[in-house]
Amino acid sequence: MTRPVSDHAEGRPEDWAAPGAALVRSAATDVVPPLADLGRVHIMGIAGSGMSALARILLERGVPVSGCEARDSITVSGLRAIGAQVHIGHATEHVDACDTFVYTTAINPKHEEFAYARSSGKPVLRRAAALACALEDKRTIAISGTHGKTSTTSLLTVAAQACGIDPSFAIGGNLYETGKNAHLGTGDLAIVEADESDGSFLLTRPVAAVITNVEADHLENHGDLEGIFRAFEQFVDRIDPSGFVLACADDAGARRIADYARGTGLRVITYGEDAGADVVVSGIEPSGSGVRFTVASAHGGREVSVGSLIGGHMALNATAALVMAGEFGLDLEVVLRTFAQFGGVHRRFESHGTGGGVRVFDDYAHHPTEVAAQLSAAKGLLNGQERLIGVFQPGTYSRTQTFAREFADAMAIADIAVVMDIFPAREEPIPGVTGASISDLIDLPAEQVIYEPSYDKVPERIAAVARPGDLVLTMGIGNVYLLCDEIRAACSGALPEPADS
Repeated sequence: MTRPVSDHAEGRPEDWAAPGAALVRSAATDVVPPLADLGRVHIMGIAGSGMSALARILLERGVPVSGCEARDSITVSGLRAIGAQVHIGHATEHVDACDTFVYTTAINPKHEEFAYARSSGKPVLRRAAALACALEDKRTIAISGTHGKTSTTSLLTVAAQACGIDPSFAIGGNLYETGKNAHLGTGDLAIVEADESDGSFLLTRPVAAVITNVEADHLENHGDLEGIFRAFEQFVDRIDPSGFVLACADDAGARRIADYARGTGLRVITYGEDAGADVVVSGIEPSGSGVRFTVASAHGGREVSVGSLIGGHMALNATAALVMAGEFGLDLEVVLRTFAQFGGVHRRFESHGTGGGVRVFDDYAHHPTEVAAQLSAAKGLLNGQERLIGVFQPGTYSRTQTFAREFADAMAIADIAVVMDIFPAREEPIPGVTGASISDLIDLPAEQVIYEPSYDKVPERIAAVARPGDLVLTMGIGNVYLLCDEIRAACSGALPEPADS
């Protein structure tokens, strides 16, 4: 069934009039057309993690793909190398040359190219709808939750590959093992990161799903926490009746959705440190640059070691991947060896080297729970004399306004807290909401809190307080990671090096 051109997925143009307007309709109402009906696809913001993953799979399907980006980058070069036509800069002419336009809700609805696409009469699809097209003949495992999706999806993917299965996958970060964030596999299995932020996970029809946790986030789209729970319940309703849900017993939100799933007749498996879980995690401790722990179930216990991921939250993510691997019949001895050698994921506690004795890491953490978890895990790597310098770039005005106190409490875990100004993404400014909305609330001595609204001055501000042995951790959804090389160089006393885009 094809989409009627008078009823685009993103809603009527007037529904997008307000700055930062929320989605008007649930993604569950979106039509997913057959892959054969897409024609030439244009992807706005094609170098984004989710969009570049979609582009790779569509190209491997033989679909002509064009796209546009604000600047050149390694990702743009990689997409061009596999056949995508990528424009630098946005223009309405890009829409004229395509048959189907693909967007994410990270795009401001008032953007000229996006607005033109909505008025063109051509099909306008969310990224998730286009991905559902591309994977229309696959059995899908969907990894969902407010936090932990990328790491869990990545671990399950490399485990399946190591066991000789060639799954399709779509992940919100590049795997170090392959350098890819997506692939069209030869097997019938697809492992996908299912995004709840705009309800896009409601376009999947999985045979099995992970729910890592459910918390308040993306309230600009869901309204409130109850709206988020309703979306997760709709997600459960889309799981194959013969399938199952794997949910974290340690998280109240995930437990609530697990209870809902049981009520629908679905099989539910739980995991976590909670003694009542079906799979119990215990003995979590650092292991070099990774984490080590034990899992136990009715089928026995196993020692697990995971490389390149730190913290108790990562032990839970790895457990979810391990249990799912077992459910799909993967060789668990191979899976465990693969986990121990795991190389990591781009922007998940990613090392950017050392300068002047100062170690620099970066992470995608952008919710208070994630920021607190990453800072706590990083602090566990330090001895008594070493200090943790947390650098946070808030993402979106609405999230900053809603969670300012929670962000401040999380940043107080660091020994020195550096807060940048807000990366706006799709939003218009909210008067009075800045990075200082967070920094002013951090409960640390004044000399241990730095608010630096100038992006370019952040490296020198960090270098002025850092000393050998310190660990710097940058966090956020925006472009803070581009400063890592400059921070390292500033700490070493060298001239800033060009940031790799």
